[in-house]
Amino acid sequence: MPELPEVETTLRGIAPHLIGQKVTEIVIRQPRLRWPISAELAGLIAGRRLLGVARRGKYLLLDFGNGHALIHLGMSGSLRIAKADEPPSFHDHFDLVFGQRVLRYCDPRRFGCLLWVAGEPELHKLLVDLGPEPLTDSFTADYLYERTRKRTQAIKQFIMDSKIVVGVGNIYANESLFMAGIKPIRKAGSLTRKNCEDLVRDIKFVLQRSIDQGGTTLRDFVGGDGKPGYFKQQLLVYGRGGEPCTLCKKPLKEVRMSDRTTVYCVACQK
Repeated sequence: MPELPEVETTLRGIAPHLIGQKVTEIVIRQPRLRWPISAELAGLIAGRRLLGVARRGKYLLLDFGNGHALIHLGMSGSLRIAKADEPPSFHDHFDLVFGQRVLRYCDPRRFGCLLWVAGEPELHKLLVDLGPEPLTDSFTADYLYERTRKRTQAIKQFIMDSKIVVGVGNIYANESLFMAGIKPIRKAGSLTRKNCEDLVRDIKFVLQRSIDQGGTTLRDFVGGDGKPGYFKQQLLVYGRGGEPCTLCKKPLKEVRMSDRTTVYCVACQK
């Protein structure tokens, strides 16, 4: 699933090509995504200029002045810039056409969405309950410490809860917890202030490094320029179950938590 770094990479890939450009046509080949694409969308966007592109969690918001197009990439979705005369592939479900340039959405599993938000985006039902952005000053050690008090949930699941903090997906939770020296199965309420300082620092570091390097390619993700990210080359624990820890050389342990792969070092993470 595309995570925060992949969505941010997509934003940075498409924004320079499309901001200020006018939508000349909307082509909907498959309206049945996670939620149906509204038949009214074309009338709302056609002829409007794209004023800006923003991200909230894993959602992209395209500002057209009269409202926002809200896009989620689902589990296998991607956006790319294509030429208007480039034939679509089987899984290319919609195009926002900007003259000779096309913002094309591909999604083999069709779990993504294209919705219209007429009012304030932050009040939309998909966004209103989201926690702070991890790379902003709102996500601090004090905030994490206060939220973890008396919580018995495993810390890995806790930081992956979008109501606590957005965008810390499975890959980045594994990596951040390893760097912070915190065992993923440890109860969230047992973290000390120092643990929270280390974890917030490393979540920010891992996410920013991944954004700088273009996201993490595992299966389907490609950035807005059509090129895959390459952060996978620097993963320290995720996907390395049974291999030597980069610090102590003992085999990394792999378990399942909430049906997600979790890899950690039993010696280095406490």
